[in-house]
Amino acid sequence: MDHKHSALLITLFLITYPINIYCFSPHSPLSSPSPDKSPIKTHSPSKPSRLSPSPSLPSSPSNPSTSLSIHSELEPKQSQALRSFNISTTKDPCFQPSPHNATLCNSEKPFRHLISLRLLNCSDNVEMSTTTFKSLNTLQHLEFLNCPVSPFHFPDELIASLRSFTCVNSLRQLTGVWFSRLKNLTDLTVSQVMVNTPRPSIILGNMKNLRSVTISNTNLTGTLPKTWNLNITHIDLSGNRLKGNVPNSLTLLSDLEFLNLSSNALTGELPSSLGDLITLRILSFASNSLSGSIPESILKIPGLLHLDLSSNHFNGTIPKFLTEMKELKYLNLENNNFHGVIPFNGSFIKRLAVFMVGGNSNLCYNQSIVPSKLKLGIAPCDKDGLPGSPLPDSLLDLSLSSDDSSSVDNKVGNESSHKAQTPAAAPAPVKRDSRHELSKIVLGVAIGLSSIVFLIVFLVFLSKWCG
Repeated sequence: MDHKHSALLITLFLITYPINIYCFSPHSPLSSPSPDKSPIKTHSPSKPSRLSPSPSLPSSPSNPSTSLSIHSELEPKQSQALRSFNISTTKDPCFQPSPHNATLCNSEKPFRHLISLRLLNCSDNVEMSTTTFKSLNTLQHLEFLNCPVSPFHFPDELIASLRSFTCVNSLRQLTGVWFSRLKNLTDLTVSQVMVNTPRPSIILGNMKNLRSVTISNTNLTGTLPKTWNLNITHIDLSGNRLKGNVPNSLTLLSDLEFLNLSSNALTGELPSSLGDLITLRILSFASNSLSGSIPESILKIPGLLHLDLSSNHFNGTIPKFLTEMKELKYLNLENNNFHGVIPFNGSFIKRLAVFMVGGNSNLCYNQSIVPSKLKLGIAPCDKDGLPGSPLPDSLLDLSLSSDDSSSVDNKVGNESSHKAQTPAAAPAPVKRDSRHELSKIVLGVAIGLSSIVFLIVFLVFLSKWCG
């Protein structure tokens, strides 16, 4: 090869070399890896790339492969804690999705740390103790799901870090004092766990930042707290043994969206200021011993979707203003002491996804505005506005499909109109006509048999006479 060709090749190499470096520079927009393609996978040690950095190069932020490799390692003591919980660390627990979606890590260096941990379906040999959790003081979210192990004290460092705690069918019996130490929580969920405390305020009194609380099916006793964090948005204390009145202070929670106090032993009337909860979407007082009427202030809750007052002792008439609640989709008023005529027409009832009003023996509906095919569980009103006799089963059992709804409406309307004009004994002539037709058939058969017998006798007589 002559000097001219050599010079030409060297020149071409020097020209192209900087371009190659630029194209794969970590600061170039063209080198940014796509979200689903990690640089570690691209530059796999088993298949080194021609352009991958030399192993002898020091790690630095400008070396994405090396820095991200270190970045993904979990702190060793936390890895050991995970193994004691029977969570495998063979696969990087910080890599998403993690095993059983149980872990989530931050992006600290040189080691990452757990910020979220879910312990699910724990076996009997799982080791859980204060010592084990000392290394997990970076956790912000901790969940126990179906882990009925003995309770233990969380270390102070972990308590200070925790923001969300969930305990479902886990940790066996706990006390209000045990929960009260978790004072920095914004989210508390406890369900299907025996909680021994004289009143819920012992649990909630120190949680000044609480935004969401669920303590359900825990045998919780006492009365409802008089004071709450005013920024709370979710309260579920259902399935317990709470007693006493619903305090007026509860209606001061202007950000509350979800309130479920069902299946307790609450008594008295609902606060007249209930309508001050203007952001409420879900409201349930079902299965208590509440009485009185439905507060008119509820009308001021514009976005209420779900209202359940069933299985109480509410009385009076059902207010017509409920029809003005445009967002309402679920209305359950069954098993109370309401009386009079329900103020709803068929179009309002059909707009609801769920409407239940049965179990109110002194309640009835106006047949002229409510289709008789709707099974409401109450009787139609008589001319005095009192519950009359129930409709025949033939009308109650009519089925309504999306394809023939108009024809069924017409059919029910015609039958109802005919029933109003026909005496109760009207079906009797139909039965008499049926018996008359049967008599004709029997008479015809008898005449036919007589003719056959007469013919046989005549033939026998004729054969003897001819012989």
